[in-house]
Amino acid sequence: MNKQQKGTAAGAAGGALIGAAVSKGSIWGILAGAAVGGLAGNLIGKKMDQQARELTQAVPTAEVNRVGEGINMTFDASLAFQINSAEISESYKKDLNAAASVFKSYEDTNILIEGHTDDTGSDAYNMALSEKRAKAVRDYLIAQGVDGSRLTAKWYGETQPKYPNDEANRAKNRRVELAIYANDEMVDAAKKGEL
Repeated sequence: MNKQQKGTAAGAAGGALIGAAVSKGSIWGILAGAAVGGLAGNLIGKKMDQQARELTQAVPTAEVNRVGEGINMTFDASLAFQINSAEISESYKKDLNAAASVFKSYEDTNILIEGHTDDTGSDAYNMALSEKRAKAVRDYLIAQGVDGSRLTAKWYGETQPKYPNDEANRAKNRRVELAIYANDEMVDAAKKGEL
């Protein structure tokens, strides 16, 4: 193997180990685990930079961050859903429509959709609510023309707060997060230098 191939292999192996250690399949773990490394990772990163810029412009109410070779996009669920509801609000539909138009331009990425709640209510109720919200977002994106085979929905209830569940921050934990990462076709193209 040449240096580039060794770097790519090391990056992929290291990313998988970090991904497994960071979290059990959550956004950060998926993004760390999807790392390819080397020149291929650099090419993927450039394409993700462009997609992140487009998502930031299309959906100014969402938080869009580049993480490794992927993108973490967080929607404020307090704007997206009524309390105790998985029905998507009209304003959130506009955001999802804008995001879907960007996603359709990047067919060589996969999207993990995660639902999260705050700690109000029982564990079982919150787990069910986060499942309904994640699936509602997935189904809505499919209805907007995003290929369903690219989308995976997961839910964690109140088990992965980003902020303290206190009066000032509780609402921030009611969120839907997306991880956007390279699919196998993009990885293969990057490894061949064709991206």
